[in-house]
Amino acid sequence: MIIVGLTGSIGMGKSTTAAMFKEENIAVHDADAVVHDLYRHGALVDEIENHFPGTKTPSGVDRKKLGQYVLNDKAAMKKLEALVHPHVRLAEEKFIQDNRAKNAKIVVLDIPLLFETGGDERVDKIVVVTAPYEVQRKRVLSRASMTEEKFQQILDRQIPDAEKRARADFLIDTSLGMDAAKEQVKHIISQLLEA
Repeated sequence: MIIVGLTGSIGMGKSTTAAMFKEENIAVHDADAVVHDLYRHGALVDEIENHFPGTKTPSGVDRKKLGQYVLNDKAAMKKLEALVHPHVRLAEEKFIQDNRAKNAKIVVLDIPLLFETGGDERVDKIVVVTAPYEVQRKRVLSRASMTEEKFQQILDRQIPDAEKRARADFLIDTSLGMDAAKEQVKHIISQLLEA
């Protein structure tokens, strides 16, 4: 089974690309979705509350309050990641085992911070979703609660797009349109299956 790491900086179209792999009947593990789920219920909610008081609500972690703790504080962000990442890894390992048992040929791990968290060492191939900076910036700043400052803080936490592209086995440029991106996804799948 080939384990593909799918990554890309904010606003590059990674989530849309992940959906394209799903449309081609490739199982996709979404690390962000796992985090969202962990923030809703379970032991992690209490762990986060212990380290970041005032973030627990009846419906789980208040992401906005948590963001106030970690956005400008690298040590706090590292602490949060140390709490969250082991839970995400367990879910990822179960996903891989389940798909191995189903004899899947390819699975995709959708990991926004693939390189930053060492996830690149756990995959066989890396797909980087990319677009020119101006396209990225326009997409991100069109989001409801996004500001130029927040965008810059997020970029500062991520490895630059150029470095990600240099470390990729495959690139998908979403600035060429979604039909072109779909064709790129199909081409990658066929290349992986032929290998």
